Amino acid sequence: MNNSWVKRLFILTVFAGLFQLSATAAIVDTVDTYSASMKKNIKAVVITPDNYANDKELPVVYLLHGYSGGYADWITKAKGFEKAADQYQLIIVCPDGNNSWYWDSPIDPHYKYETYVSKELVEWIDSKYKTIKSPKGRAITGLSMGGHGALYLAFRHQDVFGAAGSMSGGVDIRPFPNSWDMAARLGKYAERPDNWEKNTVINLLHLLTPNSLALIIDCGTDDFFFKVNENLHQQLLQRNIPHDYITRPGAHNWPYWSNAIGYQLLFMNNFFKTAKK
Repeated sequence: MNNSWVKRLFILTVFAGLFQLSATAAIVDTVDTYSASMKKNIKAVVITPDNYANDKELPVVYLLHGYSGGYADWITKAKGFEKAADQYQLIIVCPDGNNSWYWDSPIDPHYKYETYVSKELVEWIDSKYKTIKSPKGRAITGLSMGGHGALYLAFRHQDVFGAAGSMSGGVDIRPFPNSWDMAARLGKYAERPDNWEKNTVINLLHLLTPNSLALIIDCGTDDFFFKVNENLHQQLLQRNIPHDYITRPGAHNWPYWSNAIGYQLLFMNNFFKTAKK
């Protein structure tokens, strides 16, 4: 074969690859889910692979937003991450957390976001989509408030989620008693310290046994949550709880999370593949 034919074959191969990439694109939908415990509809973004109609049951990653954010944050501020739905053949669900910190508030009955995400939303998604209906096919992660929420919910509901992650997570809320509306959900720390002690991730490690959850924790070294994440990492080591722990230069911002989500979804995909065996 002469050089001209080699060049033509190379060009055709490249164009075929580009066509294949452009022909597949994850499907992004905004849906209205329902919370019976709060008696209201709650919006969520659901991302499915381009070939979802031809797929069998797929694993699901629940992806939580941070404080002051909403259900559309990930799809608008980390554009391109949705391609992972095609790459890994999974469903991604981004619910609205309404600055709840994903607790069932002990002082405000209008905030039952633990019940919503870990039970009502999971049941709604399982009823509407072709999903693997077991912890082997469910993972949860999030950023900041959502990093706290993902670990909090997974630690407390290991019968629902098999893997959990956190990006720049507020994994110990106690150093920040006057921040981010947490007192509106738990009461003031000075008045109701027990609510804070019982609802911070770092105090829930007794719920874990080695390998009960696949865990990945990520926080930038310039992040105001870096110290609490370091402390969580050390306490997990002391308890012999396996986990991936990632740190690198970076702050509490979207450039960091847009990078971090790639590691999280790779980790979740590896968990799903291993859980199948």
